[in-house]
Amino acid sequence: MSANEPRTVTGKQWPHQLLLIVVTLVTMYPLLIVMRIAFSPGNTGFTSSLNPFPKEFSFDNFATVVETTAADGSWLFGQQAWNSIIIAVATTFVGIFLATTAAYAFSRFRFPGRRVALLAFLVSQMFPGVLMLIPLYQLLKEFGLLSNSLGLILVYSTTAIPFCVWMLKGYFDTIPKELEEAAIMDGASQFTIFWRIMLPLAMPAVAVTALFSFMTAWNEFILAFTFMQDEKSMTLPVLVQSYVGEARVDWGPFAAASILVSLPVVALFYALQKNLVGGLTSGAVKG
Repeated sequence: MSANEPRTVTGKQWPHQLLLIVVTLVTMYPLLIVMRIAFSPGNTGFTSSLNPFPKEFSFDNFATVVETTAADGSWLFGQQAWNSIIIAVATTFVGIFLATTAAYAFSRFRFPGRRVALLAFLVSQMFPGVLMLIPLYQLLKEFGLLSNSLGLILVYSTTAIPFCVWMLKGYFDTIPKELEEAAIMDGASQFTIFWRIMLPLAMPAVAVTALFSFMTAWNEFILAFTFMQDEKSMTLPVLVQSYVGEARVDWGPFAAASILVSLPVVALFYALQKNLVGGLTSGAVKG
């Protein structure tokens, strides 16, 4: 049997396959409920029924979300979607650039303060992000970066870097040093070794790093809600929260907005799926 041919399920494997199907259905059920609410007109989908399929199929809730406008009549959904894209993409590129270079240095070089820096990165992951809310707010206010996409990009990048550095360092540790030694014998510079040899070999881990950085910026709500004081500068998670009021929740638009916000992340997962498993498992071999 070739590697590309599908495997045949034997009699002994059927119970396992059946169990996986049941677990998948149980996992997907809440998502189906959200889709039922989103595709039902108004709030009619929010009922006590356990039926995951809508009685009436409608795109009204999605139209309500997409057609959201600001106080001056401008297209608010489009502006906030653009803000989310810019912030998430910029955070991803900044996170990848800083994390790959730092992780390579921590993996291959021995310098004063190396262990302290690694420990500091690790300790920073022990505290929730909301703990840094007040000092970050004061810093952004001092530098005039409130209601500014650049401020969120800087905050998201710095909060994602510790995990990304540890992830990539573990992967760089698994790459044989003999490859670098051979490149040095051929006259390659340190930058050439990193750019032409190490970085391509670490692409599975880089894919995981990119996904984590993107998700950090795309899905984050508390910091965006606190730092972005102008509705035109806010991101899509803040738009989702706007449908939850003190006395009433617009469940239909809330579910529709949740699905729309999730689509880019799902697409990115699908695009990087070949690299995700290898990046996660190999990066955890060594610390």
